Amino acid sequence: MEYREFDKLRDVADVRVAARPAMTRRERLERWASLLEQDPTRRLRSLGEIETKTPAERVQMRSPDSPLTVAFEDPVLRAEGLASDRLGDAIEFFEMSEDDAHRLLCSCMNGWTMSAGKVARGVRGVANPDTRLQSVAWVVAGGFIATPVLMYLFG
Repeated sequence: MEYREFDKLRDVADVRVAARPAMTRRERLERWASLLEQDPTRRLRSLGEIETKTPAERVQMRSPDSPLTVAFEDPVLRAEGLASDRLGDAIEFFEMSEDDAHRLLCSCMNGWTMSAGKVARGVRGVANPDTRLQSVAWVVAGGFIATPVLMYLFG
C-alpha cells in the first residue's frame, strides 16, 4: 500500500469527506451534561413556574444564564440543530418529556437558581433512565432477598 497525501489523492480518485452521523438523543443529553459539569458550582437560573404557563407560553420560556443557555452556547449542539435556549426548542431537540423538563428546569422544583452540577446529574438521569430503574430494582430485590434471611436468622 502506498501512502499519499490527501490533496494528491484527489488527482486519482473522487475523494469526499464522510458526513458525520447525527448525534443520538443520549449523546445530545450527555454532551449537555458534560458542558454543565465543566463548572459544577456555577449558579444557573431556573425557568419561572413552568406549570402555571399556557402551552403557548411554555414553548417560548427562557431565562438568561439558564441550563438551556449553557446548551445553546455550545457550537456542537447548535450545529446538531438546537435552535435557541427556549424551552420548546430544548424539549424538541433533547426529546424530553414536559415532566422531565419541569423537574430539571422549573423554579418550583429547584428554586430560582441551581448549581450546574445538580442539573447535570438530572440531565444524565434523563439520558439514562434505565439506570434509575436498575437502582430501584436492586432495592426492591434486596428487600425480597433480605426478608426471608432475616426471618430465618431472627425468626
